[in-house]
Amino acid sequence: MNETTHYALRTTLKFDDSGLITAVVQDNTTRDVLMVAWMNADSLRLTQETGETHFWSRSRQELWHKGGTSGNVQRVREIRVDCDGDTLLILVDPAGPACHTGETSCFFTKLETRD
Repeated sequence: MNETTHYALRTTLKFDDSGLITAVVQDNTTRDVLMVAWMNADSLRLTQETGETHFWSRSRQELWHKGGTSGNVQRVREIRVDCDGDTLLILVDPAGPACHTGETSCFFTKLETRD
């Protein structure tokens, strides 16, 4: 077992007061950040069991399977935990756009910055 794996096994996930943890979803091939969503213990368990992403909808207050209706599922390749244990990085092979707008990534809008 390498040190990284050993550390991950000792890491305790830190869910917030609502029982949620931030999940950053990244394309396994391009490394583009596709989306950010929230997971609770049930959605994380379903993601690990099925190999496809499941999240918790804060607005609808329900579990949702990414691509369950659109077909744009995200096949999980790896789940990583940050050093604080309060954010997940999920590397996926996407079957289509991640954004509900049809864009590949939810991060397609740029804000103006000063030079």
